[in-house]
Parts: sequence; C-alpha cells; structure tokens
Amino acid sequence: MTATREKADTDSVARRSGAAYDLELTNESLCIVPGQPPTRQETLTIDRKLQRINEQIRISPIRVIGHDGAQLGVITTDEALQKAREVGLDLVEVAPTEKPPVCRIMDYGKFKYQQKKRQHKGHAHHGKNKELRLRPKIGDHDLLTKVNRAKEFLSQKDKVVFSVIFRGRENAHVEEGYKLVERLIKDLDGVAKLEQAPSMQGRRIVVIFAPK
Repeated sequence: MTATREKADTDSVARRSGAAYDLELTNESLCIVPGQPPTRQETLTIDRKLQRINEQIRISPIRVIGHDGAQLGVITTDEALQKAREVGLDLVEVAPTEKPPVCRIMDYGKFKYQQKKRQHKGHAHHGKNKELRLRPKIGDHDLLTKVNRAKEFLSQKDKVVFSVIFRGRENAHVEEGYKLVERLIKDLDGVAKLEQAPSMQGRRIVVIFAPK
C-alpha cells in the first residue's frame, strides 16, 4: 500500500511538472500550461528578485525540462547545468516550491525580453519594436545590411532592439559584443537615440534604439 501511494505521488509531480509543458509569459507570472490537449492552467507567480538561474540554483537534485519541452527527469543540478551549457542556454528555476524544484533549459535573455514586452502590451505607443539579431563575429557586409534595415525601421518610427547573441566559446569574449554595440551606436547616431543602454541579459547583449 505504501509503495503504491509513493508511486502515485511521483506520477502526480511528473504530471504537474509536465513532460509536455510549454512556457507562456504573462505580465507578472510564468504560466506552466499542460500540452496536448490543455485541460487546465496553473499559474505560478515568480518574484523576479528571487528567480534563480544557472549557478544561483544551489538545491540538488532538480526536475528538468529541456529547451524543446522534453522531460529530462530528476537529475543533479551539476548535470542539468552541463546540459544547458551543451546547447548554449541557461538553466532557469520555474517552479521552486515543487519537490523537487522544477527547472527549465531556456534562453533567459529572450525570456526576460519577452516578459518585458508583454508588460507593455496594450499601452498606447507609436510604432513597434523590431528586433535584429547579431553574432559577435558578424562580417562588415552583413553588419551594414543590419544597420540599413534598422534605419528603415527607425524612419517608420519603429524602435529597434539589437540582440548580440553568444554561443559556445563566444561567451568567453563578451567584450567583442560590446565593441560591436559601440559600432552600432556610432552608425545610427544621426537617425536614432539610445533608449536603453547595452546590458547583458543571459547570453546576449541587448540595446534599444528609438527614432530621433
């Protein structure tokens, strides 16, 4: 009887943690939505100041959901961090009150950007936010193409969000990303103003330009 009850408890946690869970970002919370077909929605409000990522996650073991939504099971935190590094992503704690806590492998910088974007959704504003993604070792021709594209958006009164994305060994040379951002600031000086200074968000540098 005891063994049966323990198995039932384990199955319940697995269902709530979700072998097929997807993440949906809302204004103040991270929703864990059951997949095919959704039968219920469980909203977990996460305090941004307390949300832990990567090495900030000290508890072990944890239940892990892969970046593609696959259930990786209960493994040690070190193993989970290694899996996140292998795909160039972050390990993010999404359900700290579960036993064991649930973490997901994801792009934390993109998550925070989308979260902020949702917060401002519905507010009256002129133009839209247009995102352009760069790699730190982008060639001069490709960079010029991105700059010209940004100028087109700015001429239409849209804001431009540049994201310099790092993968693998590129993470050891973040200074190259900041040098690239300095070039962008110089190239767009005549048509744009800096709305948000460059900042490191997860594994990317984000900078936002607004039309003058």
